Amino acid sequence: MAENKQILDVQHIHMQFNTSGVCVRAVTDVSFTANEGETIGIVGESGCGKTTLGRCIVRAYQPTSGKVMYTTREGETLDFLQIDKATMKKYRKEIQMIFQDPYSSLDPRMTVLDIIKEPLAANFPKMPKAEMERRVMDIAAKVGLNTTYLKRYPHAFSGGQRQRIGIARALVLNPRIIVCDEAVSALDVSIQAQVINLLHDLQKEFNLTYLFISHDLSVVEYISDRVGVMYLGKLVEYARTEDLFSRPMHPYTESLLSAVPIADPTVKTERIPLEGEIPNPANPPSGCYFHTRCRYCQQKCKECAPEYREIEPGHFVACHFAGELGLRGISYDE
Repeated sequence: MAENKQILDVQHIHMQFNTSGVCVRAVTDVSFTANEGETIGIVGESGCGKTTLGRCIVRAYQPTSGKVMYTTREGETLDFLQIDKATMKKYRKEIQMIFQDPYSSLDPRMTVLDIIKEPLAANFPKMPKAEMERRVMDIAAKVGLNTTYLKRYPHAFSGGQRQRIGIARALVLNPRIIVCDEAVSALDVSIQAQVINLLHDLQKEFNLTYLFISHDLSVVEYISDRVGVMYLGKLVEYARTEDLFSRPMHPYTESLLSAVPIADPTVKTERIPLEGEIPNPANPPSGCYFHTRCRYCQQKCKECAPEYREIEPGHFVACHFAGELGLRGISYDE
């Protein structure tokens, strides 16, 4: 992917929710970049802020602060979070989202044809109806839907088929970036594999850039070029997939990797369980957010927040002792 140009530069995103006088820090100072045509995986425990980050990037939420610098097809770089309504209407279609639940993300009162066609009608109101339907048929066929069934309603389709409808709806506007929010987590394992392979094939055909949000590290490893690990709203590690899985530099990443099942009975794995609960994001710990559950914790970790820094080329870590701990990753050469 090195030859591809940078398409997305997420800079210092903060997202706070204020409810009943309580400030919840859902995302805190997250930064990363993505190149055109690659997949960025975002992983972490439930509640770590993955979905909130994805929604901030597509501007479903307006972040408290930060920038999402997007490089357009024309080569212009703009802050997607600050553009005016007219500019937003022009570029909105280039950054789309696939939602987690294929059941609740589709309007049960609309036919599948109308669901996929709706983005076209909103963005191109003067497009002839026949051309719209032709475009819908083409995209539906590409995602593996039977085009003779498009006049049916979502309840007539299985979970995997509904997720294909969601993918078609995101693709119909010819986007460049798609945020996949737990796009396969609600599906059976065999259907997951089909949808992941479909996403991979579509990426190659349309040169798509994915932000793939998931809690399943096995899926993320398969589909991602680079991976970011989030904990309590912060990005604690970000690196090429192979580097992160084989040589993690953050204790939280090491613990997550120890739980990944390996389909080889000759390889022995040792779990590294995390003690305690995830801290309350409305009242996070002092210093390093992870120190309350870290087996390498020292006094410095309790007092000072670690800097998110580049330890090796392309390998960013937020840990005071990154590179010194000799953490264990996953090796497939044994």
